[in-house]
Amino acid sequence: MEIINVIDNMQARSDKMRREGKTIVFVPTMGFLHEGHLSLVREGQKYGDDLVVSIFVNPSQFGPGEDLETYPRDFERDLELLRKEGVDAVFAPDAKEMYGENFQTFVEMKKLPKHLCGLSRPVFFRGVATVVTKLFNIVKPHAAIFGEKDYQQLTVIRQMVRDLNFDIKVVGARTIREADGLAMSSRNIYLNPKQRMSALSLNQSLIKAQELVENGRIDTAEIIDKAAKMIRSQPETEIDYIVICDPETLDDMKTIDRPARMALAVKVGKARLIDNMILKP
Repeated sequence: MEIINVIDNMQARSDKMRREGKTIVFVPTMGFLHEGHLSLVREGQKYGDDLVVSIFVNPSQFGPGEDLETYPRDFERDLELLRKEGVDAVFAPDAKEMYGENFQTFVEMKKLPKHLCGLSRPVFFRGVATVVTKLFNIVKPHAAIFGEKDYQQLTVIRQMVRDLNFDIKVVGARTIREADGLAMSSRNIYLNPKQRMSALSLNQSLIKAQELVENGRIDTAEIIDKAAKMIRSQPETEIDYIVICDPETLDDMKTIDRPARMALAVKVGKARLIDNMILKP
């Protein structure tokens, strides 16, 4: 497994792979890998024969007071996990390599970031869109794999790829959960045992919402209210948002007359957790 830290070297390697007729598949991560990340790697193996994973904690997507400095990191463990999965190359630049001196170009969207996480994290999706654009230009993949747990991010990337005519297939992979139903996240490490029990209310509220829809309850305000009560009944929970929206535009829906995406963000202790589920009438 090659470990590459320099942009020019990564681009040169990708050019070589393409000349050799290889199909490059890319999985971008911020490291501290868990089974959710590894499931993306395994999914990527279906789409090509040269698998590249990036490890980069992107400073441009963190706002003031967020956990950039304390975001969990374990680079050597990450490398060992990726070796076991048969990854061909790891691109692991530092912030100076990625942004250099006098960096001033960003990728912004008008509508999609003005929903869900974008409301409380106003710089987040500008940072995501910018770094993914840069990574696409550096790694030069034919396909890229993103998890559905970060549903708004997946939607933003798909829109960006369409708008900017990237010749890249974007694949969304299903959310991987712990045995107790908690969506896997690097931030789960912040939870103590009691907070983890509270965190289970996120997935439980989504399951309850689907049950309500299956029983003919399609008023989104009613479903959101029940979910909020379920989550607030648990200690140390603070709801950022609970939304039922159009899966493509992320606009709010008042009734579930077609498949809808229910998404939520909840602070449990100091951990901000997100989850989502498709609701089908």
